[in-house]
Amino acid sequence: MIRIELQIDLHYEIDAHGADFIFNIHAAHTQAQVVCAEQLTLNQPIATRLDTDPTTRNRYLRLRAQPGTLALRYLATVQLSHQFLAPAQLPEVPVGQLPPEVIGYIYPSRYCQSDRLIRLAMHQFGGLPTGHGRVMAIQDWVRRQVRFTSNTTNSSTSAVDTVIEQQGVCRDFAHLMIALCRAVNIPARFATGTDYGADPALGPPDFHAYVEVYLGGRWVIFDPSGTAIPMGFVRLGTGRDAADVAVATIFGNVRSAAPVIRTTILQDQTGCQLPWHCPQALSTDAGPPPLAP
Repeated sequence: MIRIELQIDLHYEIDAHGADFIFNIHAAHTQAQVVCAEQLTLNQPIATRLDTDPTTRNRYLRLRAQPGTLALRYLATVQLSHQFLAPAQLPEVPVGQLPPEVIGYIYPSRYCQSDRLIRLAMHQFGGLPTGHGRVMAIQDWVRRQVRFTSNTTNSSTSAVDTVIEQQGVCRDFAHLMIALCRAVNIPARFATGTDYGADPALGPPDFHAYVEVYLGGRWVIFDPSGTAIPMGFVRLGTGRDAADVAVATIFGNVRSAAPVIRTTILQDQTGCQLPWHCPQALSTDAGPPPLAP
């Protein structure tokens, strides 16, 4: 069991017309990720609305900010109960047997143009045994082909761009891995969290993009950039790609400062421990329901 204290500070300067915001910074409520406590504070006396998507469990905060400075702080204590899974017991699920809520994650999307990468994916991975091992092969190929380099891509960079440029940040690694999985008919989705365990040489703590792949009837975590510890990820949102789970979507003329993020692992006598790199497959998804008797 992992217990994490999370702090997110965001800062904006807004012009005289004000601006509308949609934030995706609240920790998601799932069966295996419990938000024990949380608090949101704003420096402006404005109304907010928090909605939860019934399918993804993403939580979206909406507000209209007044001109001037907007400072937002989100504090949460989150408890993760990971599922540790034997990779050999995680087969690919045939398309005809996918649940309806998973089907959307085998299609191309804005940043994950899997239809343009089918030839590459089939050449590299089409002949490999199916299952968790093939997904690991895709992750390893992405790590070999792409160099992690800060400030080399932008919000329009897609999976196809990353194949060409061979460099990027965590979201670019995630988009490419997702596109390659979908190109061989494996459902994959984009996930956002925070980068617990990342090397300080990469910069201060930040939001982190990773991948969840549907194997064996559950969503399994992969970190194609290899820059953080998956067991320390607090899920904020999941979607087809980054367009679905932007940390902040802004409507108006706004200047943004870099986010300030802190994560602290709480250890106690109840079994809470530090995250570590483990050899098993890892999921915070409850998995398929038990078979009826």
